[in-house]
Amino acid sequence: MNSTRPLLASVATLALSLSMGAVKAETIETALARAYANNVDLNAQRASVRATDEQVPRAKSGYLPRVSAQAQGGKNNNVYNGSEANLTPRGLALTITQNLYNGDRTASQINAAEAGVLAAQAGLRQTEQSVLLNAATQYMNVVRDEAVVRLRTANIGVLKEQLRQTQDRFHVGEVTRTDVAQVEAQLAAAEAEFSTAVTNIAVSRAAYGQVVGAEPVDLADAEPVSKGLPGSLKQALASGESSHPQVQAARHAVEVAEASVKAAESELKPSVDLQGSVSRNWDYKSANDEVSDAKLLGVLSVPLYEAGEVSARVRAAKETLGQRQLEADSARFAVRSAIAGAWSQFETANARLKSAKAQIAAAEIALNGVREEAKVGQRTTLDVLVSSQNLLSAQVNLVSAQHDRVVASYQVLASVGRLSASRLGLKVAAYDPKKHYEASKSRATGTDLTPY
Repeated sequence: MNSTRPLLASVATLALSLSMGAVKAETIETALARAYANNVDLNAQRASVRATDEQVPRAKSGYLPRVSAQAQGGKNNNVYNGSEANLTPRGLALTITQNLYNGDRTASQINAAEAGVLAAQAGLRQTEQSVLLNAATQYMNVVRDEAVVRLRTANIGVLKEQLRQTQDRFHVGEVTRTDVAQVEAQLAAAEAEFSTAVTNIAVSRAAYGQVVGAEPVDLADAEPVSKGLPGSLKQALASGESSHPQVQAARHAVEVAEASVKAAESELKPSVDLQGSVSRNWDYKSANDEVSDAKLLGVLSVPLYEAGEVSARVRAAKETLGQRQLEADSARFAVRSAIAGAWSQFETANARLKSAKAQIAAAEIALNGVREEAKVGQRTTLDVLVSSQNLLSAQVNLVSAQHDRVVASYQVLASVGRLSASRLGLKVAAYDPKKHYEASKSRATGTDLTPY
């Protein structure tokens, strides 16, 4: 009785399922949509961008008047030249201050705030990319590890059957005790590898739940993403340098630093305010008196000596500007490096997939040959076991290569700044940070959160 037929049957069945894919409930697209909507880190970054939006109305407040009201009241015992008066002085005052000129500080602060919003929005796109890439990776990790568990399970079943058959042949004198021991040793190794595979799938499932926000259930096989992939490395590099959110965020950070320098320098310039006030006081100097006052003043403030504090902040702002410019260069170089690495990994993954398929074909031929030679006594049980394990290793390599190819395609898309829910066509409500910004940028009253 041939002991390798069950192994060949199980391997062929698994290969067919891997190539065709089963009808399952969850796809990589639905998993990415879940992550886009539910991921904690992504939602936290969205809240951070909304908080950054509020810097714009804060800066714009420099163009608006300041209005304050004051009320006072109390008791006053006044003794003058032997006369005593018990007064109850009371008063109301209203003051309005409008800045007319502050060295363009407000304009610079608005420019810095608006550039900060753009930088934050670019950072949000980068976070979205990271979350979607992580979700795709964890999805494929679960698919890979589940396939490996199935392979290991099928292998144990095959080895148990082979052990039974070998023991039967040992009892009738066809093989030796050594043959039985070899199958037993291989079975023990297979069980150890199965335990490792079970641990791996538990880790992958936990990581998937953390990123996607739901437990993996019946994950379908996935294909490499093709929409949006550049046609060549040259195109990828050109696209990444112009549109990658990391590069854009760094450029906007330079704009923030430039505006911050101007805002700091404006503190060394004169400022002009227009101040109006009205007040009314009762019992202020004598009983039953009433005093009204109205003023309209122009106030000129000229900084003469600021003890070096403002000058130090100007110098610090200039140093920060130089830092941001260097960081922008670094971001561009980092993006180029990431694109080259991702492109190389994608090409390598495609080559590995072809090699894995060729390896399987060769391993199947080799196993068939060893099996036939074992029938006539030219091969031993060990030879059959080695060939069987070679075929199993080839199947594991195929699973790994399929995983790497899909993940690498998403890495290429992320490296050029194109990995987003909209570009992938995910069926999920898109989050538009511009809606909150437009609703909040000119808001001058209220402490409730801005609806968007």
